[in-house]
Amino acid sequence: MFTSELSTSTGSFHEAVGLEGALAAAGRDRNVAVAADGLLACSPDESAHRVVTGAQVRVAGLLVCAAVAGLALDPIPAVVAFNALATLFYASLSLYKLALVRRALRCGLELPVTDEEVAALEDDELPVYTILVPLYREASVLPRLVQSLTRLDYPSSKLDVELLFEADDVETLAAARELRLPPHFHLLVVPDSQPKTKPKACNVGLLHARGELVVIFDAEDRPDPDQLKKVVVAFRKADPRVRCIQCKLSYFNRTQNMLTRWFTIEYATWFDLLLPALGSTSAPVPLGGTSNHFYRDSLVELGAWDPFNVTEDADLGVRLHRHGLRTAIVDSTTYEEANSEVYNWIRQRSRWMKGYTQTWLVHMRRPLQLRRQIGWRGWFSFQMTIGGTVLVALLNPVYWLLTALWLAAHLGVVGSLFPGFVYIPAAAGFYVGNLAFVAMNMFGARRRGHRDLVKYALLSPIYWGLASLAAWKGVLQLCYRPFYWEKTNHGLDAAMPLPAAARWGAPTLAGRPS
Repeated sequence: MFTSELSTSTGSFHEAVGLEGALAAAGRDRNVAVAADGLLACSPDESAHRVVTGAQVRVAGLLVCAAVAGLALDPIPAVVAFNALATLFYASLSLYKLALVRRALRCGLELPVTDEEVAALEDDELPVYTILVPLYREASVLPRLVQSLTRLDYPSSKLDVELLFEADDVETLAAARELRLPPHFHLLVVPDSQPKTKPKACNVGLLHARGELVVIFDAEDRPDPDQLKKVVVAFRKADPRVRCIQCKLSYFNRTQNMLTRWFTIEYATWFDLLLPALGSTSAPVPLGGTSNHFYRDSLVELGAWDPFNVTEDADLGVRLHRHGLRTAIVDSTTYEEANSEVYNWIRQRSRWMKGYTQTWLVHMRRPLQLRRQIGWRGWFSFQMTIGGTVLVALLNPVYWLLTALWLAAHLGVVGSLFPGFVYIPAAAGFYVGNLAFVAMNMFGARRRGHRDLVKYALLSPIYWGLASLAAWKGVLQLCYRPFYWEKTNHGLDAAMPLPAAARWGAPTLAGRPS
């Protein structure tokens, strides 16, 4: 449905939905239906609309029955077997991520773009670029967003900036009207319907996109001014299969408190080491939530974003890879606001963990088909980067508790659960594995140039504890609120003064709240 609606020529498409005018009632309903149900209609197996399939329920039931039977018949060997499997999992995850970090440290793996290549671009040869900015309750950061987008080094005549508002968010819409935006900024109101998620809003924006290239920025984003031009150069140099380019993310308030320091270290490890290494192999690349750039036609052919998946970025990265396309990483940074409040951070991270679980369940509906599409290496990488991220966060508290009980009381029952053939690799994994992950964080901070943060990586296990809490919250919430989008509050840092409201001319209004 989504593909058929958008695969028309640019002229006929805009003639059908209206390039600038307000959405008519019938057209509005039709567009919202396409945005919400397009992927579900054209490729239901790739949609998270259904949390688990009947086959997955049966497999899970068999595993639970086997575990219960094992515990009932002889609990000690059953738990020993589980601990052996967990040890194997921890070792595999640690070795795989260490191999990726080693690969990234040995050589630069980003798609190279030079300043000379950027400077050589002629404005009249640049493609039209659509910027989608989903907004919800972001009135306080909107002036900073506009300031960041107007700093982009790209001709305004080739820019199509779509600010996407939810119908019930009258405060942010009113704030946007007060700013009197430049003419290439367009206000688009997303009618209120379920699921009420960022990917559904982006799908509505895509229906109005004029650009050959499309990028998402979040409300608090500060992209490098030359990022769009760098991506244009990168696409022209890249393998034809590269239809998505992910730029790096970092934080501008990294020194605000301890949480922002840990968060910055984590992002440095992910975007400066792990993602470039994944992009250079035959592995799927879980995209970041922002600064991923696409050819619009390829995005349409894939069915755009899944509005039922709360980490639509990671899902789209896997889906893109399954369809034979590729993602490359470019060394351009978008700076965001790191979460500085623990509860707000847990809400955000629980959504990510819930979405990673959704993504794993969707793409493991037919595991053999997935293996054929992406190969054994890609399949293993998917298990480690998507499934493994959630599983390790869920398992960590269990083994931390067992370790604490053993060290504090030397309980014999704990020792019996780890006979020699399990205890030795498990102990090695506990000490060596934790040190390895701390070292990865230190390497990430150094690669990003944040030498002042290296020492804080030594306290990373505290941060991992918060991640485990968020993982349990997210997985449990998947059972009763699978599509609920936990809103992240922005503007919590105190060091960013609001710029004065600028007035450049009247904005185009493409919809009104009902």
